[in-house]
Amino acid sequence: MSTAPLRPRLSLGHATIAVRDLDTMVAFYTDVLGFHVTNRGEPAPGIGEMVFLSQDPMAHHQIVLVATPEPPARGFALADHLAFRTGTLDELRVIGERLATARVATVMPVSHGNAWSLYFTDPEGNGLECFVDTPFHVAQPYGDRLDLSASDAEIEATTRSKIQELPEFQPFDDWRRAMAERLDAAGRD
Repeated sequence: MSTAPLRPRLSLGHATIAVRDLDTMVAFYTDVLGFHVTNRGEPAPGIGEMVFLSQDPMAHHQIVLVATPEPPARGFALADHLAFRTGTLDELRVIGERLATARVATVMPVSHGNAWSLYFTDPEGNGLECFVDTPFHVAQPYGDRLDLSASDAEIEATTRSKIQELPEFQPFDDWRRAMAERLDAAGRD
């Protein structure tokens, strides 16, 4: 057994872009670039409508467009951020510990049902997210509290209990297979 500290590996997961004209931007990303809308909705009052786009059956979304008539102040990480995927909840916990050690005060742990996330800002206010995929899919946007001090089993059980009756709930692998079929069919059109 290694005693070396865990070093989470991050891969770019998605980009979230604040946009002024949501319909024009959705048309561009779908009609010109070939993305598909996977979900669309308004997460909460005061946060603009969000459109989730993907071309990858392994990713619910590669791009999120957020309707923002006036650009948000820097530091509004939910609507303007880079997102990095990591592999396990333990790696996400290590990132959380590193953020605490660095005294990053803007950390927001969130469960999206299909991902467990930490949102935060870098020293210049740029929004960042580190996340782990869950075994579930649920319609987006969805957000709830995430307690990383709980065990992996407790986090998974809590997430399942909160989303299992919501629209589109299913195993993430089932959603990925259906998305791959949808993309294949679109490629034949």
